[in-house]
Parts: sequence; C-alpha cells; structure tokens
Amino acid sequence: CPKRCSCQNLSPSFTILCTKTGLLFVPPGIDRRTAELRLMDNFITVLRRRDFANMTQLIHLTLSRNTISQIMPLAFSDLRGLHALHLDSNRLTSIHDEHFKGLVNLRHLILSNNQLSFISPGSLDDFLETIEDLDLSYNNLVDVPWGTVAKLSNVNTVSLDHNLIEFVPEGIFSNLHKLARLDMTSNKLKKIPPDPLFSRIPVYAKSKGSPLSSLVLSFGGNPLHCNCELVWLRRLTREDDLETCASPPELTGKYFWSIREEEFVCEPPMITHRTPRLAARPGRPASLKCKAVGDPEPYVRWIAPDGRLVANTSRTVSYRNGTLDILEASVGDQGTFTCIASNAAGESTAPVELRVVAEANGTECDEEEEGGGGGGGGGRKSGTARPEPSDILISAKSSFANESRMEKGDRGGVVVAEVTATSALVRWPPQEELLEGLRMYQIQYNSSADEILVYRMIPAPSSSFSLSDLAPGREYELCVLAVFSEAGGSLPATRPLGCRRFSTRPPGRPCPSLQAQVLGGTIIIVMGGVIVASVLVFIAILLLRHKALNGRAKGKAHVCSQTNGGSSSLGASGSSRLGGSWQQLECSAGKGRDRDRDGDK
Repeated sequence: CPKRCSCQNLSPSFTILCTKTGLLFVPPGIDRRTAELRLMDNFITVLRRRDFANMTQLIHLTLSRNTISQIMPLAFSDLRGLHALHLDSNRLTSIHDEHFKGLVNLRHLILSNNQLSFISPGSLDDFLETIEDLDLSYNNLVDVPWGTVAKLSNVNTVSLDHNLIEFVPEGIFSNLHKLARLDMTSNKLKKIPPDPLFSRIPVYAKSKGSPLSSLVLSFGGNPLHCNCELVWLRRLTREDDLETCASPPELTGKYFWSIREEEFVCEPPMITHRTPRLAARPGRPASLKCKAVGDPEPYVRWIAPDGRLVANTSRTVSYRNGTLDILEASVGDQGTFTCIASNAAGESTAPVELRVVAEANGTECDEEEEGGGGGGGGGRKSGTARPEPSDILISAKSSFANESRMEKGDRGGVVVAEVTATSALVRWPPQEELLEGLRMYQIQYNSSADEILVYRMIPAPSSSFSLSDLAPGREYELCVLAVFSEAGGSLPATRPLGCRRFSTRPPGRPCPSLQAQVLGGTIIIVMGGVIVASVLVFIAILLLRHKALNGRAKGKAHVCSQTNGGSSSLGASGSSRLGGSWQQLECSAGKGRDRDRDGDK
C-alpha cells in the first residue's frame, strides 16, 4: 500500500484510496491486483505508460480533480478489464487515437470539466460497442466526431452540454436504440434536426417521472432559430417551457412551447444576384456567380448545359456562396448553366449563359438588350457587366414559364409614388378578400449597386408602406408578396403581387445659408471699420506731433537784444565786432525762465 494511502483488501478485490494526499504523479509500486484505484484531488500532471502497466484486473480508475494536461500514448493499453475511467476536472485540451487504446471493455468515460477542443474520431474505436455513459460536458468543443457517436450502439447517456457546438447532423442518433438521455443544453445550436429516434419513442424534458422506454432530451440555453425546421420539435409533448427563441426578430425571447405551430415559418429561396452572361477564352478561367437568400439559408448547386449536376473536379469548383469556378473553359462548356437554390421551403432557379469564344476578353459583357428600355442603350457592350435586375420574382414554386407571366402581370398591382432622394411610398391592392388566411405582406427591395436584399414585413390590413432608408441617386428593384396559409398546409405560402423598378432623386446641391452670408458680411464690415479707425488714429498722432515740433521751432527763432551799448539796431555788418567786444544776446526763452523764478519768489 503506497504511503499516505488507504488500502482495503476485500478478497478477491483490492482497493487503494489516495485522495487529497498531495501526489504529483501516480505512486509506483501499486499492487497489480488492484481492482479499484482512486487518485482524485491531487496534483498529478502526466499519465505515463508505466503507471498502469500490467494492471489487467483494474475495474475502476478515478483521476478526477487533478491537473492532468498530458496522457502519454498507450498509457491505458494494459487496462483491458477497466469499466469506468473518470478524468473530469483536469486540463486536457485534446484526445488522440492512441490515448484510449486497449480499453476494450470500457463502459463509463467521464471527460467533463476539461479544456477539450478536439477529439479524434478514432479515439473511441476500442469501446464503440461497450460504452454506456459518455460525458463530454463543460468543455470547448465546437465539433464532435459525429460519425463515431453514431456507432455507439450500446450507449445510454450522452452529455454534450455547456460546449460550443453549432451543428448536429440529421439522423445521427437513429441507430442509438438504447439512448435514454441526450443533453445538449447551453451550446450554440440554432436548430436541432429531426431524427427517426425521436419519433419512435416518447421524448421528455425531465428524467423524473418519465417511463423507462423514453428519451430525455435537454436543449435549453441554445440560440434557437424558430422556423419551419423546428416544427417537428414543437409537436412533441413536453412538460417544461424554459426554452426560448433567439430569432427571427418577431419570435425573439418567446417561450418555445408557447409559440403556435403556424408561426414557425420559412422563407423560400430567392435569387438576388447572378452573372447574366459571361464570355471567356478557351483555356482561361471563368467564374459564374449566383447569390440567393432565404430562411433557412439556401444551398446552391449548378446544372451544366447538358443537364448534369456540376461536381467539384480538377477543372470545376463549386463554393458554398453560390460561385462556380471553371478553371479552364472549353468550347464544350458553352451554353446555359442553371443555378438552383434550395432550402426547406422550396427551390428557385436562374439561367446563366456562358460563351466560349476566341475574341472574348475574359470578363462579363452585356449583350444587346431587346426593347431598348431600362435606362440604357441597346447594343452597348462594355468590359464589365452592369448590374443585372434581381431575380426576386423567382419564388419557391415558380418556374421559367410562370416567371414570364409574373413579369407581365406585375404592372397593375404595385405603385411606387412620392419618390425623393431617400424615401418612397409603396402602394398595393388589398388582398384580404382575395386570399383566405392572409397573414402579412412582405416587401423586398435592393439597389442595383450592391447585393444586399432588404425585407420589410407589413401587417395584413395595410395597403401601403413608406420606405425611408434609401440612398440618393440609386436604381432600386422592389417586389411585394402576400404571405398566407394554404388550406390543409402546415407551411405558409407566398403570392407575388407585383414588382417595380424606380430611381431615387440625386442628392441636391446644398444652398448657402442666409445666416452664413449675414455673418460673413458683418465680419467684413467690422474688419474694415477697424482698419479705418487705425488709419485715423495714426493720422491724428502725426498731426499732433507735427504741431508740437512747429511750436518749438518758433520759440527758438525770437531776436535777442544787445547788452553792450545804447544803440538799438544793428547795421548791415551786425556780425562784426563793436568796441572790440562781441555782441552778447539774451534769449527770450532765458528771460522767460528768469521771470518765472521771480514770480515764484
């Protein structure tokens, strides 16, 4: 018995308990006859092959709540008699093929509360027919090896809750005849596909009170998209009402089981944009585009001119977004390809013409337009294609024959009036008396300058709607459809009421504001006044200074009197000497100063 462990020898079994003993690794020297080994609540980080070598009699192995992040290859290869393996609450990030090799009798595999993001499809192969309980909850799984899960013929419980799973394949549980509990709570599932298993046995929400021959299905906490694909689930008898819808907007937040069946609706595919015509040189690539919208998202496929379905080959590649790339065009590819968009509500088709000619420039080009209408001259060709009218008239139940009938009949029903740069008023004839079970109207429109199709859902009593989110100077295509319930049908149907093409007014040139004009004139006047005032002040300063200088010059020009004789005048030779002495003059300014001093005294 290892140190700090508790051992129980109950013949013929032997149990070792090493709980909360601070172990950093699996203790060596464990009795090879041990039937139950519990090593939970320790600090083991790695499981090595020698840790469980030759322990062929081990039945129950518990390694919960450690820090295991690595399992060495073939670490459990000698545990051929193991029935239960608990690895929950560790730090595992991935499971590979060699990790569980040798566990041929495993019945319970608990991997919850790890950090798993990947599980190899071959990692469960050794116990496909024996596993009864598979717990993968509370991990980071986006995808699960569904092909392997479908082979677990003896499984009773599958726990996939609290992961990041986004998709469940249809019919994946059909062969799991012993499945009694399936937990997919709190994932990212938008839909749960129907499965034959769910129709064969009763489905309940809680295990308490459910019969033995039933399935407990838990799927709450998922962002369910409540459309016609979930009608089968709504028809199941349930006791709870905790699940809610995340979309579409009109059902957001509503309890799943409180919604009526007729509210689970789908939108048939509608092709919004496609390559009208394409010309390519032999041996050069060609790209055919077909974009469709609908609810659920349509799947697009292509039919070649000879009627065969186009598959991915070394020369052709079909993408999920509806694009078909022909890597090397040949003369045999010339003709009309057919784009088919389909979903649960129906399908829609549109033709795309491919021409393979030697003089082509490899880009889309416009052929001559019959009739010369639509705002463009007939017979014009260009290096790039102008936007083709959107094919929103092609509904799920239409064909090319009734497409032309719709084109002819759409002229009398829908009217677009009061068109401005950003808005337009749409009117259509009321249909309450013509269509029984009318539920609503749907307006679909898009601009020829982009590929965004906009939907507007209008209540049934309405016969007009104002669009206020348009772009100025754009050409728009708009259709109005009536959504109604067919007699005896579970899914709603649509009837086109008409389509219109219109253009919004170009953006007007903004007029200068009167306030801005007045403000500008005021600023000019003020600046002019400041300049004039500055000039006047400058002139005044110059005048004062000039006057002061003139007064000082006159004071100095006064004639002073002689002090050396009685003669009061000077002769012509006043500058000469008189009596051998110089004439002495006193300035009047000096005299004035003397007078001021006398006055002060």
